[in-house]
Amino acid sequence: MKVGDKLPSIELESTGQQTINLAKLKNKNVIVYFYPKDSTPGCTTEGQNFRDNIKEFEKLGAVIFGVSRDSIKSHERFKEKQEFPFELISDPDEELCKAFDVIKLKKMYGKEYLGIERSTFLFNNKGKLVEEWRKVRVKGHVELVLETLKGL
Repeated sequence: MKVGDKLPSIELESTGQQTINLAKLKNKNVIVYFYPKDSTPGCTTEGQNFRDNIKEFEKLGAVIFGVSRDSIKSHERFKEKQEFPFELISDPDEELCKAFDVIKLKKMYGKEYLGIERSTFLFNNKGKLVEEWRKVRVKGHVELVLETLKGL
């Protein structure tokens, strides 16, 4: 996935008992953010930041989707507890993760493993990727996405 690419046509289960195919979203700016794991500190803060700015995103015609490999059951608990006004997509087989190339070799406590690299992608209302952020640091990130969206 690189700037100029179109939203991929992959159908996956999401919260709210929905099946989402990002490629079918028309006339909306689409923000897809990938995060490592439900209910972990950084992922919770990132989701809360998107939640707290949802009115601004909606005014600009944007929809937001969070994506991780967690199960729908885990996503539903996380979404309900944090009162997220957007859907979380479950990608246990890493279809979307691979399409966006966010599965990376990571290290924790000296052990290497493959995990999701925190990343955000902004698509315009024609379904074209206009901006990507990889190796995201949570602090200030949502504000940066919002400013970029305002510039479209």
